[in-house]
Amino acid sequence: MLASIWHTILYQPLFNALIFIYNSIANHNLGWAVIWLTILLRIVLLPLSIISELAALRQQKANAEAAKALEAFKGDRVAQQEAVRKIIKKFHISPWAKVISLGIQVLVLIVLYQVFINGIGGQKIFKTLYPSIDFPGKINTSFYGFEIGHRHDYLWAGIAAIYLLISILIEKRQIQSWQKSEMYFLLFFPLFTFVALWYLPMVKSLFILTTMIFSDIVSIMWALVVWMFKSKPAGAHH
Repeated sequence: MLASIWHTILYQPLFNALIFIYNSIANHNLGWAVIWLTILLRIVLLPLSIISELAALRQQKANAEAAKALEAFKGDRVAQQEAVRKIIKKFHISPWAKVISLGIQVLVLIVLYQVFINGIGGQKIFKTLYPSIDFPGKINTSFYGFEIGHRHDYLWAGIAAIYLLISILIEKRQIQSWQKSEMYFLLFFPLFTFVALWYLPMVKSLFILTTMIFSDIVSIMWALVVWMFKSKPAGAHH
């Protein structure tokens, strides 16, 4: 039963969406179809991303108040815990939006993996396609000379890992003195990402890289919106 639910609710709709994009805006290139599918997915999840960014702002304010409360009730652990509990309740801090967004992306990652492991041609495609989706014929899996279904691709896994490293460095640029745990994270998280993507089909590198770039664009746009509101004079109206 679980296999049937997985196929009907997750695998088949995503597979058909991928083929529809392949037939239309991707110009019969499966690599670009995956990129477009990732972008469209992130656009659908954009409300959850905005909620997550708002939660991050509330978290910053809550951290500032919590630091003051911990200092005010220094030596009284019970009072500190009560103060922190009230602050969390006051700012309505909940990670559910980010958890749901990440969960959906992980599911898509798993489904894409299954698509490429099970094959994307032959008789299976006839059984999986909806009647409204045109049969694409022989699937073009070449992305600028790279086979997106092949494993052990150093280039795209390396690009994704380097991009992740640069993103972490930019995000942590204000840190004056790095602690050991932060250094380990900086070194080993991109390295782990490289090894994982090298082991998986190359299409995973395209998916992860597109996701990271989209997330960074959203973060930059959000930062600009926050800066505009902060720089707007108090009481100003249009």
